[in-house]
Amino acid sequence: MTAPYQPATLRANVIGTLWMIAAMAGFAVEDALLKQASDAVPVGQLMILFGAGGALLFSATAAARGERLFSSDVLSPTMRWRFAFEMGARLFYTLAIVLTPLSSATAILQAAPIVVVMGAALVFGERVGWRRWTAVAIGLTGVLVILRPATDSFSALSLLAVLGMLGFSLRDLASRAAPVSLSSVVLGIYGFAAIAVAGALWSLWEKRAFVWPEPSALAAIGAASAVGAMAYGALMSAMRTGDVSVVAPFRYTRLLFGITLGVVWFGETLDTATAAGCVIVVASGLFIFVRGRARG
Repeated sequence: MTAPYQPATLRANVIGTLWMIAAMAGFAVEDALLKQASDAVPVGQLMILFGAGGALLFSATAAARGERLFSSDVLSPTMRWRFAFEMGARLFYTLAIVLTPLSSATAILQAAPIVVVMGAALVFGERVGWRRWTAVAIGLTGVLVILRPATDSFSALSLLAVLGMLGFSLRDLASRAAPVSLSSVVLGIYGFAAIAVAGALWSLWEKRAFVWPEPSALAAIGAASAVGAMAYGALMSAMRTGDVSVVAPFRYTRLLFGITLGVVWFGETLDTATAAGCVIVVASGLFIFVRGRARG
């Protein structure tokens, strides 16, 4: 018999919230470091180094915990789909942060939770009431406001962020169906390995010669791997410490960090349409989450 749900204490919720904010800050810094390194390193090589670094860090953690790095569950159909979605998501999103403003790519990424809700209803048959379906439609409209497809401000390169966002959404859905025998650390290993494989495939397609990275670029890639791994660990700690209903909405702080880094680090500007689209996407996502707690 399952034990009744016990709400987390105020202290646990505060700690969980801080973990979530730290995770989102870490992911935003990871994006900025990769964008910075892309000035000196081809995208494919960048992804190979970044993915290999993260996989090694997670492998060391798994070994220290005595966890098996490989089992038959790793080759399950769900894991193969997850690996493929991770590859596509990381490739397109990396291209997005390299070729488009970091603030815009981050803003579009915030629609992922909205798409996950839609996918959960269509794929897993979860009950989603008309209010949440309306919020999904409004949230996707917010993405269109950011993209502005019918105006002269539209850039086809922005679709890279959309493809990355869709890939991350599908990866999250696949993660939900992944074998429970695989820990979050093992999933992290294969997630980062997928980035390296995607980078290798892109290198074959791009046919751009590798370079010997300058110390600053190599340091940025190494820092991105380390920060990304720590952010992933902070995310897991956040979800396991406080109430999900309290902690999860703070995922949207990544938007604030991403926009701030884009403006301060790369000199980007945030126009009115992008700001309005961000408000629409975040408001829709928060409403969906609140209604999800009410199951309607």
